[in-house]
Amino acid sequence: MDVVTLGPDEIRSAVSMPAAIAAVRNGFLALHRGEFEMPTRTVLRDGGFLVMSAHHRPTASAMIKTLSLDFDRDPAIVGTVVRSELGHGRQLVADAIEVTRIRTGAATGVATDLLAPPDAKTCTLVGAGGQAADQVRAVHAVRPLTELRIVSRGRERAEALAKTLGAELGIGAVVLTDPDEAVRDVDIVCCATTSTMPLFSLESLAEHAHVNAIGAYRPTMRELPDDLLADATVVIDAREAILEESGEIIHALASGAITEDDLIELGSALAEGVVKSGGRTVFKSVGVAAQDWAIADLLAQ
Repeated sequence: MDVVTLGPDEIRSAVSMPAAIAAVRNGFLALHRGEFEMPTRTVLRDGGFLVMSAHHRPTASAMIKTLSLDFDRDPAIVGTVVRSELGHGRQLVADAIEVTRIRTGAATGVATDLLAPPDAKTCTLVGAGGQAADQVRAVHAVRPLTELRIVSRGRERAEALAKTLGAELGIGAVVLTDPDEAVRDVDIVCCATTSTMPLFSLESLAEHAHVNAIGAYRPTMRELPDDLLADATVVIDAREAILEESGEIIHALASGAITEDDLIELGSALAEGVVKSGGRTVFKSVGVAAQDWAIADLLAQ
C-alpha cells in the first residue's frame, strides 16, 4: 500500500483559496446531483469527537475524517483526513486541521459569491479562533475587501489576527469590542465562534448585509437571532445535517420564526438560482463531508 502523508505546510502550498472555492462549489453541485453517499456525521462525547465520511460514486473514491475537538487547547481541532480510491492501493492522509479550515472557508467563499452584493467590500469577522482567518481569505477571494473589522472576546488574539490579515491581504483591519457596533453598516459578516447565544441584533445589520455563520455546530450553540433568520433568505449546506446539528436553525424552527420550507440547500441554490425574499441573506453551515472530500480530491489530483 502506497501512503502519501501531507502536513499543514504541504497542504497550504498545494491548495490556493480560489482553487479550494472552485472545488467545494463543484462538491456542493455534485451533492445536489445525488453523486454522494454521505451519512450524517457521528458525534461522540457531545461533540468532543466527530467522524465524517463521503463516498463519491462517479470516481469510486471515499474520504473519512476523524476529529477531536477541545476548545481549551491550542489547536482546538486535531485529526486526520484519509482518502481512498477503488482500483489501486494508494491512500492520501492529510492533516485535518488545515483541510477543515480551508474547506470551511471555501464554503463561505462559495456562498458569499452567490449571495453577497456584487459590490460588497466591507466585512466584519466575529471570532478570532482557528477558523477565522480562512473566512476572511475566502470572502476576499470573491469580494475584494477594503475594510475588515474584527471583534472577539480575546482582544490580543484579535489584534494579532488583524495585523496578519491586514498585511497579507493589503486591507485596513481594526479591532472593535462591541459586536453590534462592529456589524453596523458592513456588507458581509462572518461568524466563527462557539457562542451559545446570538452575537448581535437584527437592527444592527444593514438591509443588504450577507451573513455567514459557521461556528455553531451543535444544537446547544447559536450565533444568529431568530428574527434575522425570519427576515433573511436562508441558505444551508445540507438539510439533514442542519436539522440535526444547527442550534440556531433548530431554535428558530421551534419558535415558529421559520419553517423548513424557508431553508434552501447551497447545491440547489447554485444549480437553480436563489429567489431572495428580502435584502439580507444568511449562509448557515455545520460542515458536511462533501466539502472535505472536495479538498482531499484536489490534493490527490
